[in-house]
Amino acid sequence: MKDFGLFIDGQWRAARSGRVAPTINPATEEPWAHVAAAGREDVDDAVAAGRRAFEKSGWREKPAVEKANILREIAGVIFARSDELALLEVQDGGGPIRKANMADIPATAQTFMEYAAILEAMVEEEVHEESVPVPSRNLIRKEPLGVCGCILPWNFPMAAASWKIAPAIAAGNSVVVKPSPYTPVSTLALAEICTQAGVPAGVINVVTGPEPDLGAALVAHPGIAKISFTGSTAVGKRVMEAAAGQLKKLTLELGGKSPNIILEDADLECAARGALFATFFHGGQVCESGTRVLVPAKLHDQFVDLMVAGSKGIKVGDPMDPETTMGPLISKAQLDNVRRYVGLGLEQGAKIRLGGNRPAGLDKGYYFEPTIFVGARNDMRICQEEIFGPVVSILPYKTEEEALAIANDTSYGLGAAVWSRDTARALGLARRIEAGTVWVNDYHLINPKFPFGGYKQSGFGRELGPWGLAEYQQLKHIHVGEPATVDEKFYFSLLLG
Repeated sequence: MKDFGLFIDGQWRAARSGRVAPTINPATEEPWAHVAAAGREDVDDAVAAGRRAFEKSGWREKPAVEKANILREIAGVIFARSDELALLEVQDGGGPIRKANMADIPATAQTFMEYAAILEAMVEEEVHEESVPVPSRNLIRKEPLGVCGCILPWNFPMAAASWKIAPAIAAGNSVVVKPSPYTPVSTLALAEICTQAGVPAGVINVVTGPEPDLGAALVAHPGIAKISFTGSTAVGKRVMEAAAGQLKKLTLELGGKSPNIILEDADLECAARGALFATFFHGGQVCESGTRVLVPAKLHDQFVDLMVAGSKGIKVGDPMDPETTMGPLISKAQLDNVRRYVGLGLEQGAKIRLGGNRPAGLDKGYYFEPTIFVGARNDMRICQEEIFGPVVSILPYKTEEEALAIANDTSYGLGAAVWSRDTARALGLARRIEAGTVWVNDYHLINPKFPFGGYKQSGFGRELGPWGLAEYQQLKHIHVGEPATVDEKFYFSLLLG
């Protein structure tokens, strides 16, 4: 059993209350570590530490090249400690070790590397306005906001932390990070790595614990200038309401119910494997999972057979086994939620073609089989509501226009995909889909150079790339007038006669 404190002002410390909380390994249903259970007073301490660091550490004034060097050092330490960090991710979140090694750790490091490159390319914009009668020199500065609050999801805890921490500190801000109570440990490790790599104490602070008002305390805190939240749409709406009173800047990356459109000219075998990856990667616990597969009616049965056959390559089991490709769900509550939605699908008339139960031989752990529904309609709850588990519905369509209408008939707009041998045709359809990211002949691949975020009730604002950096900056315009005599400042007469 391991014990982890809060990470505030560059130091490990207990919660003021002295309380601790267990973090549960989803594969064993047993605690594997304890973390400090923070309260509002700990949030106050973390915000105060962040403010002191913002005002006195010199981080915000540090030259961009020096910050970039530190971000690259962070990436290097992440790679050097990859075995340790991968183990933390698996024990906390239940994702397979191969996912941690092939996706989570590299993605986290690459995000810091990308923001190092962005910093090195930044210049202060200067515009000379020579127009008569008032020539001027104009500086456009991008300045940090102050102390930013970052609220993380549990599905990709360390990678999601990097999406927020890296741009926030690259812009010169301090942060107070609240990881999910299900997956707090790797974020704590990342904060320590950043500090050891040269980020001043207090720039990165982490408060952990299951207290339900912890996130609310962070959102409502008057010392927080911005909130970046990743999670469900329902909670995102509450965050937005709470932040409105202080007009905090917000980035909200929320839920999804993404369409995955298979055109009739697609390579069906490749598209079927892609649809399995789109849906069942990390047990479907991905916000932009392609949980609605749209298939030409005449190819429906063939495509379903291909997906069912391909699903035999999915190995559900112990996430520490390198051969495992799908681990448990995050918690009993999430497992119960997935079971509830499977029941709703059956009640509303859909049929299970594959799965629908706990896998045989896995009596402990929050496991659920890859599940494929057929005979569903897009107005069913399993097609309109985010399940966040290994459940997909395959929907037939007759025309491309019908496929587009079904794809856009959702309150969400986070991700989508189109599969076709005709790239130009696929691009034409992709441009008409109401989603923040659309893949063509691919799925789930996210490049830290390019923006990620949603349309509609999938949120607003963007993460990654220079767009993600801009979310943690505010613009300042400095107008520099020409040296002149009183007579030459003729427009003073507008007031002074």
